[in-house]
Amino acid sequence: MSLADQVEYGAAPLRLGVSLEFSAFAAGLDYSDLPDEVVHACRRGVLDWLGCAIAGSRHPTIARLLAGLDVLGSLDRVPAIGQGRRLGILEGALANGQMGHVLDFDDTHMEGVVLHASSPVLAALFAAAETDVFDGRSLIVAYALAFEAGVRTGKASPAHHDGGWHLTGTLGSIAAGVACGRLLGLDAQQMVHALGMAATQAAGMQQNRGTMCKSFQAGKAASNGVLAAFLAREGFDSSEEIIEGRRGFSRIFSTVSRPEAMLAGLGTDWHVLRNGYKPYACGIVLHPMIDGVIALRDFGVKPEEVAALEVTVHPQTVRITGVTDPQTGLQSKFSVYHSAAVAYLDGNAGLPQYSDRRATASDVVTLRGKVRVATDERLRNDEAHAVVVDTSGGRHEVHVDHASGTRANPMSDAQLEAKFLLNARPVLGEARAAQLARTVWALDRLADVRQILALAAAPEDLP
Repeated sequence: MSLADQVEYGAAPLRLGVSLEFSAFAAGLDYSDLPDEVVHACRRGVLDWLGCAIAGSRHPTIARLLAGLDVLGSLDRVPAIGQGRRLGILEGALANGQMGHVLDFDDTHMEGVVLHASSPVLAALFAAAETDVFDGRSLIVAYALAFEAGVRTGKASPAHHDGGWHLTGTLGSIAAGVACGRLLGLDAQQMVHALGMAATQAAGMQQNRGTMCKSFQAGKAASNGVLAAFLAREGFDSSEEIIEGRRGFSRIFSTVSRPEAMLAGLGTDWHVLRNGYKPYACGIVLHPMIDGVIALRDFGVKPEEVAALEVTVHPQTVRITGVTDPQTGLQSKFSVYHSAAVAYLDGNAGLPQYSDRRATASDVVTLRGKVRVATDERLRNDEAHAVVVDTSGGRHEVHVDHASGTRANPMSDAQLEAKFLLNARPVLGEARAAQLARTVWALDRLADVRQILALAAAPEDLP
């Protein structure tokens, strides 16, 4: 081995050119390069995220965050969703990003990389957009590109999730940085520096599942991305090999490094098309099981007649959502036991089912004590099997091949809009929620995207 091969200092180049080539693609991407189906997928993603953030604006976590930000001080620049007030550029990205993820109701990319892309990315983009006039097409290009940056970095670092990192915090930071860089019109050199600065800020731990910090990590990723892009525009630099370098992201955040995945199919294989949307307000790995348990209700076994609820899931479901006795709404979002119980009792797993009150309700506690969980590695992560055993010994079974909301079993545009309106109406009122939906569906014709946050920011009870 030569002396040069032994050098580990970060700036010692490998000259693989992965980060540079991706950044050149990002800087040069144009709206005309996007297929119509990609544009439509972006409209869907924006609509879904806004609804989640609007509903999330009422969560107690957000009041605590805003109280802390008030002590620190902030310029009044970015409308805070559902608050009728403004925050600084970085603080606005942080707060709106946390709102989008706090309910665990936001979109999830599941095909190889588990990433809630929209909360960090759209919070960052809408914050950055407050600094100038940007049209809807510019936002769509940046948003589509964010999925390429985030998901591809995840594929380049395939053991990243196994290391305990929360990918929405880490990959979300990278996705947000590249997206904001594209919105600001960075050139290829500036873009690779934005990529490097976003990656070096990347953080987020799975240990924080079930706490206020999980969604905080999404907000921080948004803020990180904004900061990276604006600094890069001013000439702030970073490594030009931040993904593939000797001490780059895919080598230190993962025990397996495949940097070539950053470029495979780039420009033809669009990852936003494989994004999934949640019909249930909890960890995405729970969704196939919830579909199955809700279907079990059709057999007419009353809750008091249930001897056992038996569910078989992919092993990842238990690793992520194995909380047996949740005491808060946030914890219950990561409990397969709680989710099975409320799905059977309520026939739903929406926002009310993951409240603090429902987490400790006597009927839920009683039924989740009857939930029996098994794992099967042969199941896909969107597949599950559910059985209800009644007190007379009867067994009734349901198998779910693909969870609702996934690419193989997608939510329609009408279903997605219904979810949005259900989330937005209680905060914005009927008329403004409907107006906001119309505005997003016409995003590619919008002259100034600041209109979107203006509609989303003021609650109905404000003039």
